[in-house]
Amino acid sequence: MDQTLAPITAPIPVRAASTDDPAELLRFAIDAHGLGAAALATLVEIRGGAARALGAHMAVAADGRFCGYVSGGCVEAAVASEALLAMAEGRDRTVKFGDGSPFFDIVLPCGGGIAVAIHVLKDVGALQHVLDRLERRQAAGLAYSPERQTLEAVDPLPRACWHERDFLTVYRPRTRIVLSGRTIEAQAVARLAEASAYDVIVRGQDEGAKVAADIIDPFTAVVLLHHDLDAEAAILETALHSPAFYIGALGSTRTHHRRVERLTAMAFGKDDIGRIKAPIGMFGPTRDATSLALSVLADVAAARLVAYA
Repeated sequence: MDQTLAPITAPIPVRAASTDDPAELLRFAIDAHGLGAAALATLVEIRGGAARALGAHMAVAADGRFCGYVSGGCVEAAVASEALLAMAEGRDRTVKFGDGSPFFDIVLPCGGGIAVAIHVLKDVGALQHVLDRLERRQAAGLAYSPERQTLEAVDPLPRACWHERDFLTVYRPRTRIVLSGRTIEAQAVARLAEASAYDVIVRGQDEGAKVAADIIDPFTAVVLLHHDLDAEAAILETALHSPAFYIGALGSTRTHHRRVERLTAMAFGKDDIGRIKAPIGMFGPTRDATSLALSVLADVAAARLVAYA
C-alpha cells in the first residue's frame, strides 16, 4: 500500500465581508483569534499615491477569510496570502507592494507603492481595549512594534504615524448625527445618514430642546432642519455650548441674518456664531429633499476630515 502522504494545501484567501470600518475589522480579528489564529495587517507606508490612509487595516483568519482594505482592492488577496504564511511560521512580516516591491506582477493603479505590516495576534487584549473605548465614544490608539512583534494599547495621537520604532494607529468613534426637525428634509438626511453607517439620533420639533448635552461629543454633527427659528432655538444653544465638530442650520441668508441677531442678543460671540454653517450644506441652493440631504452629508463628511485629518 502506498503510504505517501497527500500534500497539505494552504487555505485559499476569500473575502468574508466588504467593510473598512475599523471596529468591525477588530471584532473580526478577535473572533478569528478565538477560533484558532488571526493576523492584523496595517498600512504603515505610502510611496506616492494610495487609495487608503496610513493605519488602514485588514484582518485575516487562519482559514483564509479576510476583511478590510489597505488599497483599492488590488493587493488584498496577496496580503491575505502573506498573512497566512506569517501565521504558519508564527512570525510577523512586512511586505511591500507597487513601486519598489519585489512583486513585479502586482501593480497599483495609482502608480505608487505601499508597505503593509502583518502582525500575528498573540492575544486580543489591546484590540478589545480599542473596542471598549469606541463603545464609550472615546478615541483610542495602538502601538505596533515590529522588533518586539507586539501590539499595545496607547493614548491616541492626532493621526496614524511612525513614532520612533513603533507604528501608532488611531481610532475614533463613528460620526454621530444629531438631527432636529420633522421636515421632509430631515427624513431624507436621516435615511442617507443611516445608509452611510452614521450614528443617527433624530429629535422632532417638540423634543428638540430635550437633547441632552452629553450626547453631543467631539465626533458629533448637529443638523438643524427647521423652518422656524423658534423651533431650533433651544437645541442650537445646546450645540453652541458643545464640542460638536459641525453645526448646520436650514434657512436662507436672510434667515441666518435674523439668527445671528438673536444669538448676538443672547451674548454669543462672533467665534461661537461663526461655528454655524448656514445656509446648511456643501452646495446650494437645493430645491428637493434628496439634493439637500446629499449636500448636508457631504458637508458633514468634509468637516470631519478637516477636524480629524
